[in-house]
Amino acid sequence: MIDSHHHFFDPAARDYPWMTGNASPLRRRFGPDDLQPLLTAMGVEATVLVQTVGEVTETREFLATAAVTPYIAGVVGWVDLTASDVAETLAALKAGPGGEYLVGIRHQVHDEPDPNWLLRPDVGRGLSAVAEADLVYDFLIRPRETPAAIEVARRFPHLRFVVDHLAKPIIAPFDDEKLDAWDDLMSGFAGHEHVACKLSGLVTEAGPGWLAEEELAVYCAIAFRIFGEDRLMFGSDWPVCTLVASYDRVVGALRDILITLGPFAPGVEEKIWGGNAARWYGLSPGAAPLRRR
Repeated sequence: MIDSHHHFFDPAARDYPWMTGNASPLRRRFGPDDLQPLLTAMGVEATVLVQTVGEVTETREFLATAAVTPYIAGVVGWVDLTASDVAETLAALKAGPGGEYLVGIRHQVHDEPDPNWLLRPDVGRGLSAVAEADLVYDFLIRPRETPAAIEVARRFPHLRFVVDHLAKPIIAPFDDEKLDAWDDLMSGFAGHEHVACKLSGLVTEAGPGWLAEEELAVYCAIAFRIFGEDRLMFGSDWPVCTLVASYDRVVGALRDILITLGPFAPGVEEKIWGGNAARWYGLSPGAAPLRRR
């Protein structure tokens, strides 16, 4: 099992602009020692640590953390995609301490005022540098930015993408019209075999009172239709998920969903729980700890 999406925070070390309102309970340190027992209890062998702020210093810290934390198999970091020296920054990160753990780049696109931020020429040059560095680009988007992300996927067929949190659909309150609109949007990714998607973050989007079988399974069924068994992967979104559910409850929710959607052919669930993440991010499954190929 590979958890393809989790974070670490330390509000004493830096500011997290998004950590306000309902997210305020997260304003404490969450680090490797906090996550380790949760992984052990659920049989998760390796993880991908994902950026939380637009600071390259955080990426350097995460790479150094990965180098001394056996269960971290990869890091999705941040660089300024609009900078003229983005290629040099990526090269420096890969050459620095823990650089072999850099597997991807992400930006908080859904916080940009411009819904077409991804289509800017300077961002496009940055994405070209990510592709040249043989890294994945994670889409952190909502429905507002999804059309631009689909267009970017069309323009960059040589770059591997991962859609985080199913593009954060509006789950609660459950509404057939909103579900259909999200389905129509996400279907734009169907023909792009270089785009994968994380079954992550849905518990948080649904909020308190969600029922996995009756709500989240509907969204996951659509995701299976759009992305298929080879382009979906498990992610916990810990510790953000703790705003609604514990780590073991998030894992249990996906297990319940897969039971609801199954039965699957042999090997399909293994892909979801770890195989697809290992392949997409270029990890070496079966090692202890995992290492990049």
